[in-house]
Formats: sequence, structure tokens, C-alpha cells
Amino acid sequence: MEDGHAAVAAVFRAEHGRAVATLARLLGDLGLAEEAVQDAFVVALERWPVDGTPPSPGGWIVTTARRRAIDRFRRESTRQARHAEALLLHAPDEPEEVGAVRDDRLRLLFTCCHPALAVPARVALTLRLLGGLETDEIARAFLVPEATLAQRLVRAKKKIRDAGIPYRVPSEAELPDRLPAVLAVVYLVFNEGYSAGTGEALVRTDLCEEAVRLARVLAELMPDEPEVVGLLALLLLLHSRRAARTDAGGRLVLLPDQDRSRWDAALVAEGQALVRACLRRGAPGPYQLQAAVNAVHSDAATAAETDWRQVVALYDHLLALQPGPVVALNRAVAVAEVDGPAAGLALVDELDLGAYAPFHVTRAELLHRAGRPGEAVEAFDAALGLTTNEVEREHLRRRRSEVGGPA
Repeated sequence: MEDGHAAVAAVFRAEHGRAVATLARLLGDLGLAEEAVQDAFVVALERWPVDGTPPSPGGWIVTTARRRAIDRFRRESTRQARHAEALLLHAPDEPEEVGAVRDDRLRLLFTCCHPALAVPARVALTLRLLGGLETDEIARAFLVPEATLAQRLVRAKKKIRDAGIPYRVPSEAELPDRLPAVLAVVYLVFNEGYSAGTGEALVRTDLCEEAVRLARVLAELMPDEPEVVGLLALLLLLHSRRAARTDAGGRLVLLPDQDRSRWDAALVAEGQALVRACLRRGAPGPYQLQAAVNAVHSDAATAAETDWRQVVALYDHLLALQPGPVVALNRAVAVAEVDGPAAGLALVDELDLGAYAPFHVTRAELLHRAGRPGEAVEAFDAALGLTTNEVEREHLRRRRSEVGGPA
């Protein structure tokens, strides 16, 4: 029984976005597509523990969702429902190539990023439909309360329904306007996978790999957009470290302590080559600059050899382009490496990031390095109160114990 439920959970993580994207293409309605896919997973929870996991779990979900949608149309028995049922019965399994975007999930991404929706709504909706993230997970990514995010999702779906926004492939002329939100979604999907908000695993590899895959498709689609290339470079450089981010016991290993020989050399080389290509274009944007920061890290054989002054300079540029407290927090970490923990701490204490766990973790480490263990313990406690991933919680408890006593 447990294996069956675990299989459903694993397929949900891996296939939810593809299933919703496929059903959205078949149904032409995002809301119905999401409901049909949810119905299919409910059926899977009932049947897989008894019958066993089917040979093609993703295909099984799509087929079941499609049948559920047909059953629903038959029950409604209106003219519109009968028309929809007929279209669904005769729709091809593979999409006709009718535009520039040939990937179902990428089509869904661009569709959710319609200009009629506010940018935060586009990002939240796509994370829900494509990434299969729960509302609380998306709320953490946005640093907003869960209730606020839930209302944002409801309003976005209502706007799509009331405005009659169709599920269709945008024209090539429409793609650039939708690009910023699309890039933001891909980055947030990766971030949720890179530091999973909940659960016992530090990384959700499925989300990271899906984000990298989408970034690659985007780069093939829009090779002349520097920020697309910059985002792909950033994700590759971050993803290259996945094997070194935990030790043999599954414990978190922070960047300064990682065995860099375990970084994926091929991904590092590809990411660095893309960063160099971006530099040659001379049009730096936020993703390119973040990629450049990570390229500096990947240039150093050890943490001690990192060119921190270059990292600070890149964050200065990034802050000028995209001011924000999270960027300022990252810059403060680099400043602490150049000018000492007191200088970094002074910058950190100017930030209003009380609901952001990494803010408290950074304060804790800098307070410890500045010789203020009591305050460091308080900061670790604040971080523990905001952290739900068990691997990260274990790391924080260990560090709290090392700094000032048992948690």
C-alpha cells in the first residue's frame, strides 16, 4: 500500500505539469484540465496500491484524465458540452505544430504568462499548473502569506475564464512580451527544487531537471535573447553542485565546505561557456549577472580561492539593475568575505527580511564569526522557526549546537 502511494506521489512530481499541459491542449480550458488531472491522481491513489503501478504511469494519468473529462461532458449533456466531448474524442494524442512553441509544457508556460494577468499572478498560476506546487510552497517562493497567494490564484483563474483567454500557442511576435514572466517561472521552479520547501530530501531533482529542460528549450527557441542564455547558464552552474550539497549521510554541505571535485564538470563547462558568450554580447541582465557570480565560484578550486571582490562588484551591478532585499543579502555575504563579518552584519541588519529563513541563517553565521554566540543562537532559533525542510532543519540544529548549545 505504501509503495503504491509513494509511486503516485513520485509520478505526481514528475508528470503533473506534462499531464496538465496535455489536457489543457485537448480541452482548451486550464481550469478543467487541472481538475481532470487531479481526478486522475485520485483514481490512481485508489487503484495503484491494489492493481500495481501501470507500465506507463504518465500515459495512464493522461488517459484517465481524458476519460474523466469526457464523462463530465456527458453528464452535463448541454450542446456546448457535447461539442467539447466530440472534440475531445477525436483530438489527436500528439499536437499539431501550429506555432513557434513545440513543447506542451512550454506552450502552457507562455499561455499562463498572458499579458492580461499581472506578473505575480502569471508566475503563481504557472507554478501551480506546470510545477504542481502546492499553495504553501508557492507562497514561500513569493515570500507572501499562504492566504494571499491562494487569493491570487483564484483571481487569476477567474480572469482567464471571464476574459475568455484561450489556450493557444502565442505568435513569435508575442513571445518577447511574455518572456520576463516565463523566465521568472522557470527560475522559481528550479529554486523550489534546489531547496525543497518541505519533506526529507534537500533537493527535488525532478523540478530542477524540468527547469533546466525548459530553459534549454527556451534557449533553442530564442537564442538571441541574452537573458534566456543567462538563465540557462545560471541553472546549469547551480545544478552542477547537486552531488556535493549533501554528504554520505545525507547531511547538508554548504558551498564553502563542498568537495568541488564532485561538481558536474560537464555542466560547469557548459555554464561557463554560456556566461562567456553573454559577456561578449555586452548587455548584462539579472540572470546573466547571477550566472556570472556562480561562474566566479566555479573558477575557484576551493572556497578560499574565490575572488570575492569580483563577486561584490557583480552584486553591485545586479543591485543597480534589480534592487531588492534578497540580492542585498547575498551581496552582504560577499562583503563579509572581503571586509569581515562586522561589515556584512551591518548590511544584513538594514534589511527587512524577517520572514525569510536565509536572512536569519546569514545573521547567525555572521554573529558567530563576530564573537556574539548568544545572539547567533537566537538567530538560529528564528531560522528553525521558518524552515520546514528536514535536511535544512538538521543542519541548523547542528550548527546551533556547535555555536551555543543543544536546540
